[in-house]
This record gives sequence, structure tokens and C-alpha cells, in this order.
Amino acid sequence: MKKISIIIPAYNEEESLPLLYERIEKLMKNMENYEFEILFVNDGSKDKTIEIIKQMREEDNRICYVDFSRNFGKEIAMIAGLDYATGDCVIFMDADLQDPPELIPELVKYWEEGYDDVYAKRKSRKGETWLKKFTSKMYYKVLQKLTRIEIQKDTGDFRLLDRRCVNALKKLRESQRNTKSMFSWIGYKKKEVLYDRDPRIAGTTKWNYIKLVDLAIDGITSFTTSPLRLSTLIAIPTFGVLFIYFIYVIAKCIIVHQMIQAYQAIILLILFFSGIQILLFGIVGEYLGRIFNETKHRPLYLVNEYNGKKEMNQ
Repeated sequence: MKKISIIIPAYNEEESLPLLYERIEKLMKNMENYEFEILFVNDGSKDKTIEIIKQMREEDNRICYVDFSRNFGKEIAMIAGLDYATGDCVIFMDADLQDPPELIPELVKYWEEGYDDVYAKRKSRKGETWLKKFTSKMYYKVLQKLTRIEIQKDTGDFRLLDRRCVNALKKLRESQRNTKSMFSWIGYKKKEVLYDRDPRIAGTTKWNYIKLVDLAIDGITSFTTSPLRLSTLIAIPTFGVLFIYFIYVIAKCIIVHQMIQAYQAIILLILFFSGIQILLFGIVGEYLGRIFNETKHRPLYLVNEYNGKKEMNQ
């Protein structure tokens, strides 16, 4: 009997957990040919999330949990889930029920047909603002332009991964992670499944725009060095414009006999080049910061306990 591990990162999801388990439990009853493991990764929740998970485990031993020593973020929670999952395949889900568990049988069907990565692509995104949808669409366009890897658009973390995909992802141990891009980077045979994403069943989103910007920067800088080439790409047209402007000034002085105030030209040039330098220093700084973090070789996370047992760091 094949085993399916459902990995659910959770941060302050006490309201959603009972509803989530109810729907997953119905699903497991209808899939009797498979063994299930529901692995919660408690990402330092400050509410009663871990207490509720422990209570559910007492009633159902298919429920497992990894309890972090503090909040490390969803990206780290996902790699922890991969480290502890024991299934022949894993399925990532959010605890807020925006990803419908009822889609899991379809994901499993394509897995049985030989696909290694069956990802759910959103047809619609209920409960999200126009601004969030627009910025998400633009982000994926920019990321696709900058990288040489095909990035799946309108696709989140809701997907099924075969064990060999899990083993590949476990080898990627960088501290500043963008798992959505990693899914594309590892390759393997992929299959798209379309679905309508529901609004949150309870609680509020943990992703504000500052966190989303941080995630976007991590996604770009983790998988491409294209921004470092901006200095060359900007320098060439800049010098071209300056050359044309120089010819224009000389020609105007000779033909029209009209002098341009020197201080105006100097101020504009100083401001122009200062802006370019600040932009490029910022890009280089982002990469240097990532090099600094990776050279420290710190563990990705620290575990308080796993299924009731005290754990050491990974």
C-alpha cells in the first residue's frame, strides 16, 4: 500500500484546523487503497495551534507534527516537512483551506500515471484584492524574463511531489529559499491541474505586502544573476545618450549661438548618475547579503519536538 504524506505548514491557524481535518478525514475514508500521514509543521504559532494538533494526534495516529522552536517562516517550514515526511509522495497544502483537499484524488491519479510533480494551477483567486492579483501576475512575468528556467504561472505550493522530487529538494539547503522556483529548477515530469482557489475559511492572511516583496526578491536573486548585468545594460545606452547629447550641445552652440547654462547640465548629470549608482549598489548588496548568510552555515531550523519527542537541530 502506497503512503501519501500531506504536509501542512501552520502559523496561528487554530480556527482553521478543525475544519481542515474534517475535510481531509472524509477524503481519506474515500481513498482506502492508500496509507496517509498528515504532517503539520507548527511554525512558532502564538495561539493554540500546537495544542489543537496534539489533541488531534491523540485521536488519530495518522497525524504527525513538527514543532519549531520559534517562527522560521513558511519556506523553512516546507523543507522541514520534506525532511520528516515518510510517504512515497508528498502533497503540500495551506492550513487555511484555500487549497481544496477534494482535489487530492486528481493529483494522485496523475501521479499513478507516472507524473513526478502534479501542480495545481489557479483559474481564479477568490478573496484576493485586484492589487495582489496584478502584482502577482507581473512578478511571474518578470521572473520568467530574468531566468532561464520555465516558471509555472499562477501556481502556488499546492502540489503533489514524488519521492524522487522530495529527495532532490532536500539537497537544496540554502537559507533564503524560494520553493516555488525550486519546484521548477529540479525538473522531472510535470502535470498541470486547474482549480478555483477559495477564500480563507477563517483567520487572516499572514502574507502582507512587505513579506511578499521579500519573497519576490528572494525568488529573483536565488535563481538568476541577471540583475548583476544591469550595470552593463544600463551603461551602454547611457553613454549613447550622453554622446548624442554632447553632439547636440556642440551643434547648438555653433549653429544657433545659444549657450546652455553649465550648472543646469552638471546638476542633471550628477543626479542621473547618482541614481544609477544607488540602484546598482542596491543590487550588488542583495547578492552580497545572500553570500553572507550562506557562509554562516547555520541550521535551517530548530525543532522543539517531533510527535511529542524532544528533537535536536537539523
